Amino acid sequence: MKDKNEKQEINKEFTEECTTVLAAVSDALYAIGGKWKLMIIIAMARGNNRFTELQKQVKGISARVLSSELKELELNGFIIKKVSVGYPVMIHYELLPYSHTLEELVGAMTRWGIQHRAKIKSERSSESASKSSK
Repeated sequence: MKDKNEKQEINKEFTEECTTVLAAVSDALYAIGGKWKLMIIIAMARGNNRFTELQKQVKGISARVLSSELKELELNGFIIKKVSVGYPVMIHYELLPYSHTLEELVGAMTRWGIQHRAKIKSERSSESASKSSK
């Protein structure tokens, strides 16, 4: 009977750990998920802090989507919108210190992305080589 109880305890721990991990990943994806948010933060970290600069640097993003993503990044405490008084009114965005908590994540994703692209290229080139030898 003890074995069954031990197994239930292990399953319960595993389920609780899984629930914790899923909740954490869900929170992370809510804050920075999607196609654009990390790319916007990376572009800003490289000195692009005006709306038009960001739109040029982040290829393929529309003005409407960029505006929406910037608002969400501001709500989640990653950036701040600054408006300078004068003529013309100048708007720029700044990264807040909290955005630096993403550096390790961005580094890991960069390394994985480079590795993944190399893998796909390698597989495609070996596929075309095997097709051309047939």
